[in-house]
Amino acid sequence: MKKKVHLKGQLKGYTQWLLLLSVLLLAMNACMYSMSIKAGILVSAFLAVYLLIVILLYLRSRTQIYNELISFATQYGQIQKKLLKELALPYALLDAQGRVLWGNTAFFEVSGRSKKGLRKPINWFFPEFSKEELLTEEGEDKKTVRFSTEERDFRVDIRRVYMEHMMEDNALVDIDEDDGYLVALYMFDETEINMYIRMNKEERLVAGLLYLDNYEEALDTVEEVRRSLLVALVDRKINKYIGAFGGIVKKMEKDKYFIAIQEKHLPVMRENKYELLQDVKTVNIGNEMAVTLSMGLGLSGATFAENYDYARIAIDLALARGGDQVVIKEGESITYFGGKTQQVEKATRVKARVKAHALREFIESRDKVMVMGHKMGDMDSFGASIGIYRAAKVLGKRAYIVINDITNSVRPLRESFHDNPVYETDMFLRGEEALNLIDRNTVLVVVDTNRPNYTECSELLGRTPTIVVLDHHRQTNEQIENAVLSYIEPYASSACEMVAEILQYFDEGLKIKTTEADCLYAGIVLDTDNFMRRTGVRTFEAAAFLRRCGADVTRVRKMFRNEMVEYKARAEAVRHAEVYHGFAISICPNENIESPTIVGAQAADELLNIVGVRASIVLTYYQHRTYVSARSIDEVNVQILTERLGGGGHMNMAGAQLDCGVEEAMEIVKHTIEKMQEEGEFE
Repeated sequence: MKKKVHLKGQLKGYTQWLLLLSVLLLAMNACMYSMSIKAGILVSAFLAVYLLIVILLYLRSRTQIYNELISFATQYGQIQKKLLKELALPYALLDAQGRVLWGNTAFFEVSGRSKKGLRKPINWFFPEFSKEELLTEEGEDKKTVRFSTEERDFRVDIRRVYMEHMMEDNALVDIDEDDGYLVALYMFDETEINMYIRMNKEERLVAGLLYLDNYEEALDTVEEVRRSLLVALVDRKINKYIGAFGGIVKKMEKDKYFIAIQEKHLPVMRENKYELLQDVKTVNIGNEMAVTLSMGLGLSGATFAENYDYARIAIDLALARGGDQVVIKEGESITYFGGKTQQVEKATRVKARVKAHALREFIESRDKVMVMGHKMGDMDSFGASIGIYRAAKVLGKRAYIVINDITNSVRPLRESFHDNPVYETDMFLRGEEALNLIDRNTVLVVVDTNRPNYTECSELLGRTPTIVVLDHHRQTNEQIENAVLSYIEPYASSACEMVAEILQYFDEGLKIKTTEADCLYAGIVLDTDNFMRRTGVRTFEAAAFLRRCGADVTRVRKMFRNEMVEYKARAEAVRHAEVYHGFAISICPNENIESPTIVGAQAADELLNIVGVRASIVLTYYQHRTYVSARSIDEVNVQILTERLGGGGHMNMAGAQLDCGVEEAMEIVKHTIEKMQEEGEFE
C-alpha cells in the first residue's frame, strides 16, 4: 500500500508562514475600508495578487523542498549504509520469514557466501542456525542464541525492528502508521573468550581421595615377607596411573592417598572407564584376595578447599556403596562409576560395637523412641523395627513403630503382637498419629532405607533433631540429611542382620523374646532367599544368635506360605516372561492380590532358576505406579540398572518405582538395558 508523506515540525511552519501572514493583511484591508473605500478596494486588489503569488510559490516550492529532502536523506542514508557496511561487527536485516534482505561485508565474510544469496533464508548462510530460532512467538521482540560454525562460536542478538518505531525520532516527515517489521541480527564472535573459558576450566585442579577397600584383608592372604612387595606394586600402579595424566599423588596413610589432577583429564579417564579400578586387581603375588580401591573426586567448587570437601563426601559415598567404584561430586551433581564387585564382608565387629554404644547413648538421652521403615514394609523392615523397639524397652523408654499399610507378608508377624498383654496397644502407629506424638525429645530410628521419600512418613524427619539411620542398601544422591548416627553397611545381607549384631553389644542383660527373634530371623531369611544370596559368616552368626534367643525355623517357614491366588500370579509372571539381552522380563498380574509387589519380587527370584537368564526383572502395577523388582545371581549388577531408573538396592537385588503405566515402564526398562548394554555396563 502506498504511503502518504507529510511535512511536520518547523519545516512545515517555514513553508506555511507566508500564508499565515496573509491574515494580517486581511485585517489591515478591513481597517482601510473603514478609512476609505477607494483605499480599501486598492488594498484588496493588491492582497488578491499577493495571495495568488503566495499560493503559487507554496505549491511550487513544496515539490522542490521534498526533492531536496529526499536528496539529503539519500546522501545521509548512503553515509549510514557505508558505515554499517564497513562495520567490523557482522550485521544483517531479515524479513519476517527469515530471508536475508541486507547484510554488511563482515556478515558475508563470516558466512562465506556472496551477496547473490540475498532473499535466501538465514540457514542458507549458516546451516547451523535454524530460522525457527528467530522471533517466532507473539510479543517476543528480542532474543539471544548461540551457535558454532567452522570452529567459531557466535552469540547472535536478535531484535525485532518495527517500521513505526523507525520514524518516531524523525522531525522532518511523517508516515502513516505501519505494523510491519524487520529482524536485525548482530553477531558477536565469542570463539576466543570461549577458548579461554574452556582452558581455564580444563586447567582447574580436581581434588581426589583414593582408598584401598580391603587393604588388611588382602595382606592377610599373602606371606608376611611378601607384604611389602604387594604394597609397593599397588603404590606403583596408582602413581603410574595418576602420573600419566600429569597429576600428583600423596600417600596419607597405609591405605589412603590424596591425588590432584587437571579437570581436562577427566573425560579421558571416564572414556577409559577408570581402568585403575581393574588394573589394581591384577596385582597378584600369591594373595588370594584381589585388591580393590575406591576413588572420590571433587570439582567445580569455588575454592580448592571446597573441592577437597567434595572429594571427602564422594569417597564416603563410594565406601558406603560397597567400594570398588569412582564417585564424582561436581557441585550438587554426583556421578557413579563401577561398583560391580561384591564387597568383601568385614571380619571385625568393631564398627557394630561402636554404633551400638552410640545408639544406646542417644536413646538414653531422650524420652521416646520412634522406629519406621520404608513404604510397603516387608519382613526385613518390620523385623529390624521390632529389634530397635526391644532395645528401647530394655532402657525403659516409651517406644513406637510407625507403619501405615500392613502388607500380606508382614501380617503374620504383626498378628503375633496383636492382643498380646506383653506389648502396649499403641505399639504400632500410623504416620498421622506419629506426627502428633513426636517432638524434639524423641529419637527417630529409620531402618532398611536411607532415602527420605521411601520412608513410611517423611514428615517425621523434620520434627526431631535426633535421627538415626540403619540400612544395608547402597546410598544414592537422595539420602536422609542431618542424621546424628548413620550406620550403612552394603555388605550386610539385611537390616535384621545389622540390628541383631547391634543388640548383642547393646546391653549385657538384653533378652529378645521368642516372637521378636522370629521377626528378625524372618527378615534375614527373606533378604537372603533362605540363605542362598548375600550370606557371609556374620549372617550365620546373627542367625545363630537369634536361634539361641528362641527363633523357630518352622514358625518362620509357615510365615512365608502364600495364598493360592498369589501362587498362581507368580506362576503366570514366570510363564509369560521374555528374555531380552539375557534379562528375563515379565509383568506380574495384580488382580485380587493384596500385596502384588511382593509377589512380583518372588517371581523375579523364580526366574533366576532358568538356564541362560543373567538377571530377572518383574514389573508390577500397584497404586497408580509401576514397581520394578530386579534380581541377579552374580553375572549382572542390577543395582546400577535400577539407579538409572531412579531406584537402588544391591548388586543382585534391587528395585525402583516408575510413575507410569506398566506398558510404558516396560519400554523404559528395555531402552535402559539396551543403552547400558551399548555402554558396556554389563560386561
